[in-house]
Amino acid sequence: MSHHTDSILLATLITYYDDLKAFLTRKYGCRLLAEEVVQETCLRVNQLTHPVALDHPRAYLFKMAANLAVDHLRSEKRRTRYISAEAVTENVSNGMPLPETVIDYQQRLAILQKAIEELPPRCREVFMLHKFEGLSHLEIAHRLKISRNMVEKHVIRGLAHCRDRLRQTFQ
Repeated sequence: MSHHTDSILLATLITYYDDLKAFLTRKYGCRLLAEEVVQETCLRVNQLTHPVALDHPRAYLFKMAANLAVDHLRSEKRRTRYISAEAVTENVSNGMPLPETVIDYQQRLAILQKAIEELPPRCREVFMLHKFEGLSHLEIAHRLKISRNMVEKHVIRGLAHCRDRLRQTFQ
């Protein structure tokens, strides 16, 4: 994949990161799934080896993410950790998360906290400012006096590291 196409896709992904997450959350009703799929989309973009025709990079990314979400849901079903529609509806209606969802979520949080602690200091600082304080890449670049490109690299490295840690645990 040409570096140019790569950087266009990456820039598009970064621009629409939150939109993509919101779209997937609405579509599948699960913020954790959305978060995971967006991270996976980041990894896929990083791993692309052949050039893609990019008339509409945003549409391409949304399609890629939607396909990944479907794959993800299929493999969840196969692992029989699939929860019946009745149980979900019942729990959604009384506003209570399912117990296994809560445990799974707490476990994921603990893994993510540890993964973030493992990041190199500058990478961790950028990642925290972006993900937890909601600063834009430009704001972080100004605050830390580094290039916006460097901010993007740190954010993607942080996401990839967190994703790998989750993968290792939930294989």
